[in-house]
Amino acid sequence: MRILLVNKFHYLKGGSEKYYFELAKLLREKGHQIAFFSMQNEKNVKTGEKEYFVNEIDLNTGSKLKALDVIYSRENKKKMIEALEDFKPDIVHVNNFQRQLSESIIQAANERKIPVIYTAHDVQAICPAITMLDSNKEICELCKNGKYLNCIKKKCIKNSTLKSILGAIEGKYYRIKKVYNKKIVYIISPSEFYKQKLIEDGITENKIKTIHNFINVNQYNLQIEDEDYALYIGRLSKEKGVLNLIEAFSKLKNEKLYIAGDGPEKERIESIIKDRHLEKNILLLGYLNQDQIKEYLRKARFVVVPSIWYENCPYSILETQAIGKPVIGANIAGIPELVQDKVNGLTYQYDDIRELEEKIKLLFENKELAEKYGKKAREIAIKEYSKDAYYNQIIKIYERAIKEV
Repeated sequence: MRILLVNKFHYLKGGSEKYYFELAKLLREKGHQIAFFSMQNEKNVKTGEKEYFVNEIDLNTGSKLKALDVIYSRENKKKMIEALEDFKPDIVHVNNFQRQLSESIIQAANERKIPVIYTAHDVQAICPAITMLDSNKEICELCKNGKYLNCIKKKCIKNSTLKSILGAIEGKYYRIKKVYNKKIVYIISPSEFYKQKLIEDGITENKIKTIHNFINVNQYNLQIEDEDYALYIGRLSKEKGVLNLIEAFSKLKNEKLYIAGDGPEKERIESIIKDRHLEKNILLLGYLNQDQIKEYLRKARFVVVPSIWYENCPYSILETQAIGKPVIGANIAGIPELVQDKVNGLTYQYDDIRELEEKIKLLFENKELAEKYGKKAREIAIKEYSKDAYYNQIIKIYERAIKEV
């Protein structure tokens, strides 16, 4: 099978890009021919496969012409037509394509009767701000069912009226054109929670298939240790709940927390640590590469995912479980689909700092319990989140889509 993989970024920027490249490796291993369609950028990685690029659009410095391209890009459609005619794919599998690539690339595939599959890494189909967070980083569902004026009123996109208007227009255009309901054959949702949100927004249920993300579990078959610390991996931002985590740890006496990552709350976190004299308890590791993350993971007692927003299917959880460590996770969105309370970790009521503190204390005081949950976590990861398990599901979707177009 010939598969054209589409994503607006062609370098490791986040979870969507990790999936994009890992899926390409998996499909290649299974004997399929792969090509990529993305934006030009100096950070782009070389894959050794056919790569098709459109001009980069920077939404922060875009001109009026580029603003219109966000809705529909004739130039990108032309580039997609060239890619389709050259590579001749059986399937076009799009990931994050909105705004920089635009719906025009999907139209190009539709006109040639090439089925389009879409993996919903976020909820941009529902929310112009992509995250279902308003400008104050609070959960917001007011734009569901096309009520996009709320985005403009609350200036949800980077607290900008102009950008929020543009996002609302794009959302309206996609809804009028029925992009998700008609132009895309199947939507893959990495969590059941996101699937339900898409259904609530009016997308036909039988078009959406839930498949949790996958990882190469063999790469996480490491010798584990326990150096008696908790670990947080992720963006240092309000919605990730890292401030709640620090608050919970400030109430503990001698326990250690390592924080890996960077983000807008870094200076505030540093200030809290200093003001509360927590330097001996909380260590900021900064940005870590994949090998460094694995090293900290294998030595941690457990990992905490304290999010207070709608997480989808975090790789941080899958990676932790594949290594054989338990997760304490907030009971919100896709997290409890991965973290089964008292099976492979613990869950708590999201945004409840007191309960979070209790769960942290429990695993610090019960090393054997943490080991039990960690062992079960790896068993589940091998069974449910392996490459082969994912491939067996996605190839059926590809085959069905080809028959239906």
